[in-house]
Amino acid sequence: MSWRVLAVCLAAGVTTLVDQSVLTIALPSMRDSLSAGDTDVQWIISGYSLTFGLALVPGGSLGDARGRRGLFLLGLAVFLVCAVVAATGAGAGTVIAARLVQGAGAGLVNSQVIGTIQDVFHGVERTRALGMYAVVAGVSGALGPALGGALVWLAGPTTGWRWCLLLSVPFGLVTLWFAARRLPRSTRTTPGRLDGWGLLCVGALTVSLMMPFITGTHIAAWVATAVGSTGALVVLHRRRVRQGKAPLIHPALTRSAPYILGTAVAMAQFGSAMAAGLVLVLFLQSGLGMSALTAAAVTLPSAVAMVAASAIAWRVVRRIGAHAVSLGTAVGIVTLLVGAILVATLPVAVLPVALAVVQLAWGAANGLALSPNQARVLQHAPAEAAGVAGGILQMAQQVAAAVCLSAVSGVYLRSGTAEGAFVAASVVCAGLLGGALVVCVVLARWEGRVRVG
Repeated sequence: MSWRVLAVCLAAGVTTLVDQSVLTIALPSMRDSLSAGDTDVQWIISGYSLTFGLALVPGGSLGDARGRRGLFLLGLAVFLVCAVVAATGAGAGTVIAARLVQGAGAGLVNSQVIGTIQDVFHGVERTRALGMYAVVAGVSGALGPALGGALVWLAGPTTGWRWCLLLSVPFGLVTLWFAARRLPRSTRTTPGRLDGWGLLCVGALTVSLMMPFITGTHIAAWVATAVGSTGALVVLHRRRVRQGKAPLIHPALTRSAPYILGTAVAMAQFGSAMAAGLVLVLFLQSGLGMSALTAAAVTLPSAVAMVAASAIAWRVVRRIGAHAVSLGTAVGIVTLLVGAILVATLPVAVLPVALAVVQLAWGAANGLALSPNQARVLQHAPAEAAGVAGGILQMAQQVAAAVCLSAVSGVYLRSGTAEGAFVAASVVCAGLLGGALVVCVVLARWEGRVRVG
């Protein structure tokens, strides 16, 4: 029975996480169809990740108090309705609003997924189930552009982007039916109330980090808002701890340096992966004038390599331990820089093949690094915070995705030539992974000392 529950959880993950990336390859045609500006495009893409991330923690708290099955079904129903609204929208504003609400529905669903896995599985089986969820999340994101390209090719550029938004509907309906039959009906009650002010501070911080790249104006004001939001979050966190109330982030997690550092690595990995994928499809279509199908063919090797690498990642981890994450991150950095060099030096005629080869290495790097790092982070979560550690990790990744998608797409859309824009955006993503690599090395050395001690 437990593995049937996991199958439903993984199906929900595929449904909602493919939707996060499937639209990227349809952006040029959608922008033309809706007469959308650069700011509209950035909100359509990053808004989904923003509300997805912000809904995870309150969704988890509600699931703890009221039971997960009903909230799972509600979130998935909201997600599906908003998919139809976005797909039939006549203007950019309608699509943006629908995507924001749809992201919240996806966050509500995935918070119940994480909570259900924590409830149903224990010990090694829990780690394995969470690892499978992490793999599904990564592969779903990698498959999105390829699926989107096929849909745009089949339906045509005018309506293809609408079919991309509807792709999740049939899968979601099947998942909804199975969830109603197979998810447990148990209800858990936990003391304390949600830290609404803390969540508001995180939301304000995320938006203030996104807005300078979306608008390009009032940068000083947004920086001041980010600093103020961070300070308020710290003050409110300490006050709730002193009052004996549950803060947004469990105090035990804030005291676990390996958990914090591993989460920072996951944020850089997930954010750079999402942003690099978006920039690639924008460059292939808007910069090189390729069709959606050709662009999808260039991105497909990444998905294939990620599936293969994810399947063997655990064997690599058993052989070289935490260094597997460092290796994957390092390969990712080299891959991004090589792609930038190829775009800057090679003639256009050979770029698609060259970039497809680069994407093969990029997918292998992500498969080797993403899910093993997430599993490592959750292993370092203190026992008293194990139930919320997964939700906080996923929230951090989605918030990072929202900020990185806004920032890197802003760099690309506001740069000069397409080649120069691609190089600049790739260097930014490589820089993010460079910081993550430093943290990976520190963590690997710490774990080595702990094992020796």
